[in-house]
Amino acid sequence: MRSLRVKFALLAGSVGLFAIAIAAGLFWALAATDQAVERTLSAQARLDRVAELSGRLTQYGLAAVDAAGTGAPQLDRLQRARADVEQALGGVSEHLGEAVAERTDILGKTEAAGRSRMLARLRASVGLLDQQIQNLLKEPEPSRRVDEVRGALNGFGAVTGPALSALVDAERRAVEAASVQAKALSASLRTLVLIVMLTALLGTVIVNRAITRPLLARIDAIRRAASAIGHGESWTRIPVRERDELGLLIASFNRMAARLGRRERRLAADRAQLEGTVAERTADLRAANDRLAAIDRSRRRFFADVSHELRTPLTVILGECDLAARNPPSAPSEVRSLVGTIRVRALRLQRRVQDLLRVARSESGQIELDPRPVSAVAVLSEAVESCAGEAERRRIVLDFDPGTQDVEILADAEWLRQVVEGLIDNALRHASGATRIVVRLAAGRLGASISVSDDGPGFPEPQDQFLTRFARSGQRSGAAGFGIGLALAAWIVEHHGGTIRLEKAGREGGAEVTLDLPALIREDAA
Repeated sequence: MRSLRVKFALLAGSVGLFAIAIAAGLFWALAATDQAVERTLSAQARLDRVAELSGRLTQYGLAAVDAAGTGAPQLDRLQRARADVEQALGGVSEHLGEAVAERTDILGKTEAAGRSRMLARLRASVGLLDQQIQNLLKEPEPSRRVDEVRGALNGFGAVTGPALSALVDAERRAVEAASVQAKALSASLRTLVLIVMLTALLGTVIVNRAITRPLLARIDAIRRAASAIGHGESWTRIPVRERDELGLLIASFNRMAARLGRRERRLAADRAQLEGTVAERTADLRAANDRLAAIDRSRRRFFADVSHELRTPLTVILGECDLAARNPPSAPSEVRSLVGTIRVRALRLQRRVQDLLRVARSESGQIELDPRPVSAVAVLSEAVESCAGEAERRRIVLDFDPGTQDVEILADAEWLRQVVEGLIDNALRHASGATRIVVRLAAGRLGASISVSDDGPGFPEPQDQFLTRFARSGQRSGAAGFGIGLALAAWIVEHHGGTIRLEKAGREGGAEVTLDLPALIREDAA
């Protein structure tokens, strides 16, 4: 089996060896180039030192002639010139010593040693010239002294000139040789880079044709087959041509495709069976839903019919009570008291029947508001009075705080009263542990602010859920009722142009529901 691991290992090894060879060649070329550059710079430095030495010798000769002509005043200049010559000789000697140490071939060492000998003879000649000039400066006759000094300088030039010229020529040749070597190395390096580029290009072509292209073609075949299976063509298979890692992967892919095909056929059968079951259950649910809808319609119709039928006898009872109340005062006081009690109870029952009828209409979306100018104090007083009996039965104090002034609002008095009664009833039924309920009226700048607060546990979070119809949660739940109190109250308040807020009653807890309603604006007041 031809393994992809072996192929890639051979490829990686070849690339590694090629990279090592390239790195070694580049290292050698860079090292040789550095050496050539160092030789060039060293030879140029020696040439500069020799040129400096020549200039210092010239300055020394001019200083000697001036000293011979003027005498003592120029002796300091002569001494400085002699020191400069000695310094220049030392610099040339130092660089020649470095050149001898750098050269490893015998020819180079011989040439460097020859230049060192020439420098030694030049140093000896300079010493001899200095002794001659010191002796000639003792001559008392200035003109003769100048001539003798010039003669000594001419003799020195005749002796040392060829040696100095030979030294300059040798260093110039060294500079030129180093430059030629550097250029040759640069050309060799360019040739090496070109060979490496061609070799890398050839290797890339070979690797692409031998490994990369066939491998990519097989991977692309796997991709196309996977895409076909993804589109539902589970019968798709890939031919296995080589028994390497990718061939084993293709074989596993074919087995997976076969399993997927079998599973898809089973799923199709199960889906058909499930669709039949769902169709049957859907028909059953639809029939049950129709029955529930019919029951709900019957419930709402019964609710409305009962409310409507109760209104007639209540109206008769109230009429009889009114007739009895108009009888002469000769009737016994017990009878009059009993008639009054019956009338009050009948009024309350009539109000509850009307409330039931409104609730029935609200469930069917048939709420109709009859806004008229009403007194907020009158509506709240009626609501508090209606709930006073229930509060007393539950042993909860129900207080009404009418504020400092009454507020006239444009509202449906019955619906507004029912909203406030519903809020009080919620507090009575659901505020477990409450001992006090307060209904307040406050006259604000924009209208009336009506609040119903208790000292119970308060609203659990989230509070917004209580503004959803039929929602019950937390501690303020579990009692009987229509389940539409706060939601229906919010709808009615909003259609009166107001807002409803659920808040905490204070730092110690409790719940508070606040209704903000706009005040009535009369045209004559404007």
